[in-house]
Amino acid sequence: MTNTSSSLARRLDAFRAVSRLPAIKGIRRGIERESLRITPDGKLAQTPHPGVLGSALSHAHITTDFSESLMEFITPVSDSVETLLAQLSDIHRYTVRHLDGEQLWPLSMPCLLKENEHIPLAQYGRSNVGRMKTLYRQGLHHRYGSNMQVISGVHFNFSMPDSFWVEWHELEGNGRYLQDFVSDAYLGLIRNFYRFGWLIPYLFGASPALCGSFLQGREHQLPFERLGRGTLYLPYATSLRLSDLGYTNSAQAGLNISLNSLDEYVASLRRAIGTHAPEFARIGVKVDGEYRQLNDNVLQIENELYAPIRPKRTAESGEKPTEALEARGVEYIEVRSVDVNPFSPVGIDAGQIRFLDTFLLWCLLTPSAPLGEEEIALNRRNFTRVVLEGRKPGLVLEQFGGESITLAALGERYFAELANVASLLDACCGRGCYRKAHEQQLAAMRDPELTLSAQVLRELKQRNTDILPFGLALSGCYSEHFQQIRPRYWDDNYFDEEGVRSQARQRKLEESDIVSFDDFLAAYFDQPENGAA
Repeated sequence: MTNTSSSLARRLDAFRAVSRLPAIKGIRRGIERESLRITPDGKLAQTPHPGVLGSALSHAHITTDFSESLMEFITPVSDSVETLLAQLSDIHRYTVRHLDGEQLWPLSMPCLLKENEHIPLAQYGRSNVGRMKTLYRQGLHHRYGSNMQVISGVHFNFSMPDSFWVEWHELEGNGRYLQDFVSDAYLGLIRNFYRFGWLIPYLFGASPALCGSFLQGREHQLPFERLGRGTLYLPYATSLRLSDLGYTNSAQAGLNISLNSLDEYVASLRRAIGTHAPEFARIGVKVDGEYRQLNDNVLQIENELYAPIRPKRTAESGEKPTEALEARGVEYIEVRSVDVNPFSPVGIDAGQIRFLDTFLLWCLLTPSAPLGEEEIALNRRNFTRVVLEGRKPGLVLEQFGGESITLAALGERYFAELANVASLLDACCGRGCYRKAHEQQLAAMRDPELTLSAQVLRELKQRNTDILPFGLALSGCYSEHFQQIRPRYWDDNYFDEEGVRSQARQRKLEESDIVSFDDFLAAYFDQPENGAA
C-alpha cells in the first residue's frame, strides 16, 4: 500500500469510530443546471426571457446565463439528495408550464444553430449592475463567438458540514486556525480533482456528438464521423463540451493559476485579471461611444476563468468573490465538468449525486501534494484524452513520475479506494445508496458501453438519426412529464410570489443608482480585483 493510500485508510478508520461517524452526516449540495429554450422545431428561441418567470437579474431560482435563450435553474443549498432533486424538479415544472409552447433542450451541446443566426445576449435591465452583466456577455461574444457560450452544463456545489471540520481539525489541525485548515483542505481536494477528475467526463460525459451547425465557419482538426444528415461524432468521445470545441481559452494557457494555497490562488487570479491581452485589445473596449467588452485583459472578470472546479465563498452585498475568499476562506467547491444527463428530466440523477459525494470526499481525504507546472500539463493531457477518446480500448493515461497505465487499470485502482469511501458514507447516512451508486459506476468503468456517452451514441446509431430529432423527442417527453406531475416541494404560489419579489428587487436596484455607467465601471475596476457578473 502506498503512503497516500495508507493515509487515506487511516483517515477513513478515524471517521468510522462511533464518536466521529455522525460528523459526516449533512453533506451540503447545490445544483445549477443550464438549458436552452427552443422552438418546437428545435431552433434557438429568439423570444425574450419570459416576463412571467420574474427578473433574471434577481430571481432566486430561475435566471439566464449568456443568452436570453440560455436558462439557468438554481437550487438552494440542501443536505438531502431527495430534497435537492425535488426542488430542481419543481423549478423545471414551473418553468416548462410558462414557456408558451417552447421547450427545454435536453443536451449539453446546442440545438440547431442557423448560419449567422442572432444569439440574443441576456438582458438584466437598466441598473448599472444589470448593464455590466450584459456587457460582460458582449465581451464574451466578441472574444470567442456566441456559439461556444450556449453550451449547457450542470454545476455541482459541494461542502462538508461544520461537524466534520471540527472533528478533522481536532485530528490533524496541528495548531492552525480552523478556517485556514478548511481552506487548505478544499484546495487539496481541488488539486486531487485535477489529478483524478478525468473520471467525471468518462462516466458523466454525454456529448460525444454534436449538430454540424455548431461548427459553421470554425476550424478544427478533429476526425469527425458523420451520422444522419448533419450530426458529427467521435467514436470514443465522452464530452465534446469539455474539448477545445467547448469551454477553452487559449489566452489563458499561460496564466498558471496556483492551487497550492488560498493566498497563491487569490494572488495569481488577480494577476490574471490584470494581464493585458493584445488580441482582445484589437476588439476595443469602447468604440464610437459603444462598449464592446468590460476591458481588454485576459480575463474581464474572474468568471471568465474556464476551470473544471473552483473554490468558492458566498459574497456579501457589494463584495467581490475574491475579496470574500480572502476575507473568510473557502466555503465550498463548485464542480463544472458534469454534462447535462439527457436521460434525466432535470439533467442529473440521484445516483450521479451520490457518486459525486463519494468522489469528492475521496479527493478531500486523499493526501494532496502541491501541483507543479509539469504535473498540471500531464493532467491536462489525460483530461483531453478522456474527453476525446475515453472509451477507446486500451487507452493509456500518464502518471506523474513516469508510469503509464491503461485507463481501465487505473480506474480499478481508484474504484477500490472509492468503495471504502462509499462504505463510510453508507455507515453514516446512506442505507446502501452509496454502495449502489458506486457499483453502478464501477460497472460503467469496466464496460464503456454503460457510460452516458455510449448510450447517446447507441441511441443515435440504432435509429440512424440526427441529434436534432433525438433531442426533440426527449424534450417533448420531458415537457409532457412536467405538465403532468404534481409539485414535490414548492407549489406554484411560491414561484408566482418569487417572480413578483424578484421584479421588485430589480426596480429597487434601478432606482438606487446615483452614478453614470461610465463612473460605475471606473470605480469597479479601480478596486484591487474584480468579481463575477
